[in-house]
Amino acid sequence: MYSKEEALKIKREFWIAFAESNPRKWLLYNTKIKEVAFKFYVDNKKAIVSLDIEPKNEELRKIYFEKIESLQTILREDYLSEVIFDRNFQLENGKIISRIWIELHNISLNNKANWPIIFDFFEKNMEKFELFFYEYEDYIRDLDLNT
Repeated sequence: MYSKEEALKIKREFWIAFAESNPRKWLLYNTKIKEVAFKFYVDNKKAIVSLDIEPKNEELRKIYFEKIESLQTILREDYLSEVIFDRNFQLENGKIISRIWIELHNISLNNKANWPIIFDFFEKNMEKFELFFYEYEDYIRDLDLNT
């Protein structure tokens, strides 16, 4: 078991190593849709690439989720076959968001031998997610176009 300081050091080293191995600029928070963002996550059990939809306005959250959900077949067939959709995903802090994600199990942030596997998972899946988003962003962002 690592101390809090050691765990933070490993986490910092991981993200620095990932940035060095993948120096491109990711879309992440730059979706131009307030409170809709792509995210990377890793812990000692899994790695996740997600699109989190978390406007304070519940109606907006519902609209954005349903727009992307209406593209689910395309997303699965052309980009990410194992993508998961959850309209009411509960974060650890209790907040409810909508999340669309793909995950990799049986890896550990603390095991440096897993890092290349995680980096590859992040790179391949975020790239596919971004390509999907760029292809359909006009539809997703346009609140006047209903699903």
